[in-house]
Amino acid sequence: MIEIRTHGRGGQGAVIASEILADAFFREDKYVQAFPAFGVERRGAPVMAFTRVSENEIRERCQIYEPDHLIVLDPILIETVNITSGLKDGGWIIINTNRDMSDSPLLDRYRIATVDANRIAVKHGLGSRATPIVNTAILGAFSSATGLVGLDAVLGAVEGFVPLKKEENALATREAYESVSTLSRK
Repeated sequence: MIEIRTHGRGGQGAVIASEILADAFFREDKYVQAFPAFGVERRGAPVMAFTRVSENEIRERCQIYEPDHLIVLDPILIETVNITSGLKDGGWIIINTNRDMSDSPLLDRYRIATVDANRIAVKHGLGSRATPIVNTAILGAFSSATGLVGLDAVLGAVEGFVPLKKEENALATREAYESVSTLSRK
């Protein structure tokens, strides 16, 4: 089983991202689960969402405490929340950032992929400059960096999930897929 935890802030699309990701894996004939965990349910508050993927039926029904991989929609959370809690050594951390992470201490234990999903979302008119909606872009980066789910499956899931700006979301997904940077010391 593959377990993925998504960290974001209310309004960024973390919950929808986990559902789109599950749908993408489902399109590749996997068993899936996707569900949120909210603290304070308001815009801007930290949120987590979870995605499980397996070749077999999934019977677990609890939060993901030891994820294989992380998706981080807001890079400030790296400094304010212990996002790597339980993350397995060698796991991917997909981060929405324009910062150079090549000297991050996280690289001692994990693989990092970065993409400027904020820039991509704004470019394609997803959200506003102050509050870009980065969820579809970050999923393109996840697909490219990890190779766990194909771009076509992600694009199909985006098409099925997003109610507005389908073409813009697809373009953002593809652009992030093509522009992600990966780092690893292992």
